[in-house]
Amino acid sequence: MIERVRVAVVGVGNNTSALVQGLALYRQSGSLVGIRRPTIDGIGVGDIDIVAAFATSEEKVGRDLTEAIFLAPNNFPRLDCDLPTAGVPVTKGLVAATEVPRVAAALAGAEVLLYSAPSGRPEIAQAYAEAAHTAGVAFINTTADPVARDPRRMERFEAAGLPLLGDDLASQFGTSVLHKALLRLLEERGLTLVSSYQVNLGGTEDFRNLVENPDTKMRSKLNALSGAGSVEVAPLGYLPHLASQKVAHLNLEAQGWGATAVSLDVKLKVHDPSGAAGVNIDLIRIAASALRDGRGGHSAEATSLFKSPPGTAI
Repeated sequence: MIERVRVAVVGVGNNTSALVQGLALYRQSGSLVGIRRPTIDGIGVGDIDIVAAFATSEEKVGRDLTEAIFLAPNNFPRLDCDLPTAGVPVTKGLVAATEVPRVAAALAGAEVLLYSAPSGRPEIAQAYAEAAHTAGVAFINTTADPVARDPRRMERFEAAGLPLLGDDLASQFGTSVLHKALLRLLEERGLTLVSSYQVNLGGTEDFRNLVENPDTKMRSKLNALSGAGSVEVAPLGYLPHLASQKVAHLNLEAQGWGATAVSLDVKLKVHDPSGAAGVNIDLIRIAASALRDGRGGHSAEATSLFKSPPGTAI
């Protein structure tokens, strides 16, 4: 019988809520709806245990994880499942690099640290990576902050046999994934791109944070589009009434045979945290399998799951 994967999470926001609730839902239902890979190296979707959680919100610290995920400003809906008490109290997260030893000690027993805090705080993301390295734990950076793109840090994780996966999660079916696929389709069919843009609107706290700290996210979105020319990404828009949903608008203008015009407009509406959880479940299992095999650094099978994997621009 496969050993269950022990995961610590940083950030008790909507993405963690979607992950925690989803784990309970799939264990209870046995459903495969929305599952990309039922097993990875023998590890099933239900073979994941959250053993530690870190947050900086005073309202969430000290609460059981299954209670904290429903506290404001979280707004991901309740899924149709029973959610037993996790027995995992939320621990005070670090706010300075000097707290790395405390966090490393709190990671005892974990195999994987999933960093799912808001983007825009690179020094904090990097400090958690150092805590994972100290504790001998695999690290996954789902934010746009550069962690796995640092060659020296990657070398240190490789030497220690610790997986380091990142940066910036590519949602299960998000704007960047869809936009990239459409651009690739134009090229494959021989059309010439004239111009293209994407607009993203959302109502989560992560969206609000990214509106205030857009630089790394904008760079990462352009990385995800492989530097395609004539493509513009509009600044993110925060609309609280959208709650955990994201609305994206894509436009592509191209020319076909004889320079005749082709125009495509697409609207995408998804629950952003579900898109994150649908990819995080694979990343956790990839990281755990690599750790157990002693394969440090970045895993090639994780590359397509990030907007800015190692080697892309910072």
